[in-house]
Amino acid sequence: MSNITRADFNRYEMNVYNPAPFIPVRGQGSRFWDDADKEYIDFAAGIAVNVMGHCHPEIVRALEEQAHKLWHISNYMCTEPAIRLAKYLVENTFADKVFFANSGGEANEAALKLARRYAYDHYGPEKDQIISFENSFHGRTLFDVTVGGQEKYRTGFGPLPGEVIHVEFNNLEAIKAVISERTCAVMLEPIQGEGGIVPADREFLQAVRKLCDENHALLIYDEVQTGFGRTGYMYAYEAYGVVPDILTSAKGLGAGIAIGAMMTTDSIADTFKPGVHGTTFGGNPLATAVGCRSFELVHNQDFLDGVKKKAELFRELYRELNEEFHCFKEVRGMGLLIGAELTPELSDRLKDIFKACLEEGLFVLTAGHNVIRTVPALNIPDEDIREGFKRYRNALKKLFG
Repeated sequence: MSNITRADFNRYEMNVYNPAPFIPVRGQGSRFWDDADKEYIDFAAGIAVNVMGHCHPEIVRALEEQAHKLWHISNYMCTEPAIRLAKYLVENTFADKVFFANSGGEANEAALKLARRYAYDHYGPEKDQIISFENSFHGRTLFDVTVGGQEKYRTGFGPLPGEVIHVEFNNLEAIKAVISERTCAVMLEPIQGEGGIVPADREFLQAVRKLCDENHALLIYDEVQTGFGRTGYMYAYEAYGVVPDILTSAKGLGAGIAIGAMMTTDSIADTFKPGVHGTTFGGNPLATAVGCRSFELVHNQDFLDGVKKKAELFRELYRELNEEFHCFKEVRGMGLLIGAELTPELSDRLKDIFKACLEEGLFVLTAGHNVIRTVPALNIPDEDIREGFKRYRNALKKLFG
């Protein structure tokens, strides 16, 4: 029996999180249990990370097999798992080359550095402007929070990297007003995640692609949350039919093991010569071996079609919930990236709903200031979805009668 308690978090770890009042100790599939052996249905999947749920036997096997071979050797050498995963990604996306990092934030940092360096090399130092969007989120490095469109994440960390402009998402006239020959890159999430599960309009993305081409700017898609099967497509750009120049991936790519990837074309990738960028642990054989197995499981049309079917069940059950409680203004998203926006009258009850769900044994997430976010494992059983919504209903009934 462990003598570690939830109170020890407050004593030993920095207070940068506000974790639940219990400690999860084991998980299986789309359920986990806490230190009091209470069971929870998991509609969060490690914030869209555990695409195959907890302790999937194939993922566990890949981890165990690689653990007996090679964990880390440094990037002075290449390794077979990393090459195989890069091959998988290149052969199944628009990209020609991959750079591995340890997280989505690091992948985004690499993408932004690549865009700036590419513009510097091809057009000169004056082409340095980056355009991003309000309410976007791109990670926690200083560059990432600067480009991200949420002031709360960058306040107090100045001076920040310069020449970053934020405009309204899905507002074509707003980006037309600021893009120019000085613009080196436009960065966006095809579906804003932390900002409230807000999908881009197809016409907007098409127009942004055209503006980037006209101004010799690179289009960067942050698909850390939307990628890797989450939307029912391997990457969301496939659903929109608008291809970026650079794409970042993480979260589900490692099915729970930390990994990130930045992908681009040959002509852009050539900017990163040896020594220009790097990482100690990125692309390590342990993470990439797991990434390979995760890719093999997710990159399957029947599996991706299953994601779309499960998304339909989520929406059906959300409709039933809303018919009873009338608490959601809109349910939106794509695939199993779903956001339920609260009605204006209930916009201040987000934390109450989250807490009530937790008490009923359902783990959901929030996004923005008034959205319940559900991003479960992509293979979540239908019975777990239905059981989760029973607990969801119990939580809402306690709150709203």
